[in-house]
Amino acid sequence: MWQQNYTPFGGSLAVSALFASLPILALLWTLGVQRIAAWKASLIGLTLATMVALVIYDMPVVTTFSAIAYGAAFGLFPICWIVYWAIVLYRISLESGKFEIIKDSIGSLTRDAHLQALLIAFALGAFIEGACGFGTPVAVAAAMLTGLGFSPFYAACICLLANTAPVAFGSLGLPLITLAGVTGLDLRKISADVGRLCAPISILIPGYLIKVMGGWSALRRVLLAAAVCGISFATAQILISNFVGPYLTDIIASLAAIVALIILFHIWKPRQLTEAASPSKNADPEHKHSVHDIVIAWSPYGLLVVLVLVWGISSVKGWLDSATIIFNWPHLNEMVLRIPPVVPKPSPYAAKFTLNLLSISGTAAMIAALGSSLVLQMPVIETTRIIVATGKQMFHTFITISGVVAMAFLMNYSGATVTLALALAATGSVFPFFSPLLGWLGVFLSGSDTSSNALFGNLQVVTANQLGLNPVLMAAANSSGGVMGKMISLQSIAVAAAATGLKAADEGRLFRFTLKHSILLVSLMGLLTLFYAYVMPGWVR
Repeated sequence: MWQQNYTPFGGSLAVSALFASLPILALLWTLGVQRIAAWKASLIGLTLATMVALVIYDMPVVTTFSAIAYGAAFGLFPICWIVYWAIVLYRISLESGKFEIIKDSIGSLTRDAHLQALLIAFALGAFIEGACGFGTPVAVAAAMLTGLGFSPFYAACICLLANTAPVAFGSLGLPLITLAGVTGLDLRKISADVGRLCAPISILIPGYLIKVMGGWSALRRVLLAAAVCGISFATAQILISNFVGPYLTDIIASLAAIVALIILFHIWKPRQLTEAASPSKNADPEHKHSVHDIVIAWSPYGLLVVLVLVWGISSVKGWLDSATIIFNWPHLNEMVLRIPPVVPKPSPYAAKFTLNLLSISGTAAMIAALGSSLVLQMPVIETTRIIVATGKQMFHTFITISGVVAMAFLMNYSGATVTLALALAATGSVFPFFSPLLGWLGVFLSGSDTSSNALFGNLQVVTANQLGLNPVLMAAANSSGGVMGKMISLQSIAVAAAATGLKAADEGRLFRFTLKHSILLVSLMGLLTLFYAYVMPGWVR
């Protein structure tokens, strides 16, 4: 068994962290400066991570390439599986002609592009995040906005920014369930503190989206809607997370925002509609459709929501999981020994692959897509063409996601990610500011708040105890800061680009656009954590 070493270069944490950061710096350079396509950037990052693991960390060759294969497999399933079927669902709705009815029905609520963004990117996206996560909300919401007439780039940007507030409670609370499992902390306390960290940011996100879309003038024009959306979501988020738990926080908060917006749209309208130069081409208000036509048009997404919620019912999930196959990943499972402080005592690093073909939400999306083709009376040959064409369209997306997840897994198993975390943890009394950055780093690398919590949750607790800080708050900060890294993870960018039909060359542009917003928002989360840690410690659990 090979033992991890978190200071492999002469025992120096600083120099070791510099080498460990090379794959991340490569991603930033290739995407942000050289403007290389994301799939090529992911392979460059993976190559550098491999060299660092072999040369600096002295990781065995077989173990190294097994970790790469493990990460690539996880990237394909479940992540690509979920996103692929979400996009197939959208293509069926679009090419059947029913999406025009969806556009008109949304237009009957509001023809304003900024209000449509609040309703779909933020509120509906949060609902889908709460139900299944794993990139599905970005895929569905970005595709819908593109269909409504938003430019593909704006649709991708807006949905990536919107997919922040709900992420910590996504997939029926899975990130926090994982965090409680690895830290041994009380789940209800973690849920409460994450709610208290995320709710203030949730209030700001809707307005922030509008500011990004159209500047201060646009925000002033629809400030009431942005405030109603943010306050209704944040109020439900903090109440449910504190008094009920993490499982339904996103579901109820997003429904509160959706209902509040629909009521507002019926009693208030902005003084003028978004001009034609805006990112959206508004739906034609003269189109009238029967209730039957509208129900049929929305049936693909209605079916998706129903199936995803059914998939989340414990009894149904238990039955579906009876077909799940879990196996030890060869040449990796318990072949790596993790050591303190990332774990309480030296322990083997597990590597078990879960092939849950039935219980994964991507299968619910597949059934929704195929079922929708029947409801919409689409010929089998046309459905088959869409399925094949979507696979071809997403080929480079599959490479990007597999490559960057493989890189993340390799950095985890080699110990490079822990080296970077320990460097941040060495900041002493200002650690509460950097605590969310750990989660941010984990999500940037893995694309998953769940994975980030599994990786850094215990390290947060150990560091908090060493510094005399609140361990529940620091663990909660890991998950809360992690959500701000979602918009810059290459998996999310690849999903958004695929959903909107962006060219590969535009992925670097998308990364550069979201990076500055990601840094700003995680910095706000750091300041909020500092406030709770030193100014108002009694406000958290």
